[in-house]
Amino acid sequence: MGNKSVYWTSIARSDLDAIINYIAVDSVIKALAVLGKLEKKAASLSAQSGRGRIVPELKTIGINHYRELIVKPWRIVYRVESDRVLIMAVLDSRRDLDHLLLQRLVLN
Repeated sequence: MGNKSVYWTSIARSDLDAIINYIAVDSVIKALAVLGKLEKKAASLSAQSGRGRIVPELKTIGINHYRELIVKPWRIVYRVESDRVLIMAVLDSRRDLDHLLLQRLVLN
């Protein structure tokens, strides 16, 4: 099967930038630690792309091709393709994500 390349979409990169910038207001050191943790978790999908769960909010409506990894309190949402993994979003799990997920991943 082999390793897959992991790519960040521009929306996911914007999500990550917003998270890090928000945290950096209080602590640059903490922001850099969170950045490293999220990027490391996403990079681990190269070797184990199928290990995340199917996104529950989408699964209930029959959409099964988006998976997620939890890095509390964030959710890394991704899609596995034949030769790569696309990071689609990094979302705060404390928010109501039903509408946001549908709008970002399904309706576009």
